[in-house]
Amino acid sequence: MGQSSFCVSVIGLGYVGLPLAVEFGKYLPVVGFDINKARISDLRQGIDHTLEIEKELLDQVQVDKPSEKGIYFSTNTEDIAKCNIYIITVPTPVDKNNRPDLGPLYKASETVGKVLKKGDIVVYESTVYPGVTEEECVPVLEKTSGLKFNTDFFCGYSPERINPGDKVHTIANIRKITSGSTPATADRVDELYRTIITAGTHKAASIKVAEAAKVIENAQRDINIAFVNELAKIFNRLNIDTHQVLEASATKWNFLPFKPGLVGGHCIGVDPYYLAQKAQEVGYHPEIILAGRRLNDGMGAYVANEIVKLMIRKDIPVKGANMLLLGITFKENCPDVRNTRIVDIIRELASYEIDLTIYDPWADEDDVKRQYGITIITRLPEDRIFDSMVLAVAHKDFLATDWRKKVKTGGIIYDVKGCLNLSMVDARL
Repeated sequence: MGQSSFCVSVIGLGYVGLPLAVEFGKYLPVVGFDINKARISDLRQGIDHTLEIEKELLDQVQVDKPSEKGIYFSTNTEDIAKCNIYIITVPTPVDKNNRPDLGPLYKASETVGKVLKKGDIVVYESTVYPGVTEEECVPVLEKTSGLKFNTDFFCGYSPERINPGDKVHTIANIRKITSGSTPATADRVDELYRTIITAGTHKAASIKVAEAAKVIENAQRDINIAFVNELAKIFNRLNIDTHQVLEASATKWNFLPFKPGLVGGHCIGVDPYYLAQKAQEVGYHPEIILAGRRLNDGMGAYVANEIVKLMIRKDIPVKGANMLLLGITFKENCPDVRNTRIVDIIRELASYEIDLTIYDPWADEDDVKRQYGITIITRLPEDRIFDSMVLAVAHKDFLATDWRKKVKTGGIIYDVKGCLNLSMVDARL
């Protein structure tokens, strides 16, 4: 079968789903489906609040009918009924106790199950622990549709590899893992993704192998960052600049260039808990994975306490201090505030009754208020001067500014990201 036989529906149009739908829409008929009516309304007007897709491209790929090549945006399940490939790209968060929350996956599976037909393929891209597709999602599809798995319908898993805010490592430029519930399905899923992935694909031996490959990618990064964060704590006590040590070590050809920092976002700060959950279900307690998570989850409070210690050493009154904190998104040059660990710094500093002004021109004020109950500003008054300042996120807007002009004489500047000129800062992580 050729690509002309594919009719794709992408379920969930967030940071993962929208770029995927746009890429497929260049070659195939695509229905972009989301239950958020406001999101669909914005996309139909060419507005993407995630800033991943520009208006010109959104307008270019939109079509008026689900059967046309391009994207038809919809909240109506009837519009996805004629598709034969369903790609589910909903979030997979953790709850307040860091346990996997599969609720969005279950609901998306129910939605697809209502329109599932014989011969259809359901592909999951959401990051999960090994076994979720076949042991958790397939039963929902079977129950809702009344069809039988691997007889009437089939499944695949192709983990997302989206890097929000990255305009270089885009979907087509990143090699894609594919898999299927039968050999023929695996071939079909691989053929589908080769339509858009110029970097090539890797067909995994099974769906569980593909699920495991994805979850360890981020667990590996998490552990490496935890190691460097621990080094930062050690070197801080030794009065050694961690970034200078890492720069020196990086002269060795096989040294891994990780930097200390806060680990948030929807992947690295979440996915290791999915793997840990599955490991514990089969009777194994993962020591290194959870130790890395504990260390990284504690970095916000550590940074805040280092800032307070520095203020005390500089004889700056802590209570009531007027402090500017730059950035609240989970990474630079991106509006995404999901699971941002900057809130840990904010809450710890607030416990000292420091008067915080949080400035982030990339973030959405209402979104931050809704998710965290925190008030931010997106425009900084030109005439305002602060007692101290903390660079928490390395937005490009922040790196070209002389922040000493915004801080009183004798005030401190703390650089969490280690990216400001050393002559400007008093300390960095």
